[in-house]
Amino acid sequence: MDINANSINWFEIPAKNIVRAKKFYETIFSIQMSEMMEMMGMKMVGFPGIPGGGKVNGALVQSEVHTPMMDGCVLYLNANPNIEEVIDKIPLAGGTIVMPRTLISPEVGYMAFFVDTEGNKIGLHAQN
Repeated sequence: MDINANSINWFEIPAKNIVRAKKFYETIFSIQMSEMMEMMGMKMVGFPGIPGGGKVNGALVQSEVHTPMMDGCVLYLNANPNIEEVIDKIPLAGGTIVMPRTLISPEVGYMAFFVDTEGNKIGLHAQN
């Protein structure tokens, strides 16, 4: 791993129902995700961004080898500029808040955890 590169270059959030998952993430982040594509036996919907553009990017993925779960690695999605605006949309979109907005430190900002419509525990991070 290169010390000057991102530690993560791609992420995949497992989905049982990719259409439902896409609607959930588009709703809570007020974004438009890519159209669904199928490759290598997977259905995939990408988060906005340019893959390989130097910034971490990822997708929702539905396949036999992608299983949503509450335990394991935790991915923190960017909830800037205001984490509470994202948190407020989660229950309305079908998710569950499992840890409300919590101050990490004034320098680092805030975090929260939610469970998405697929059963994944996901973190949020924002400065406010």
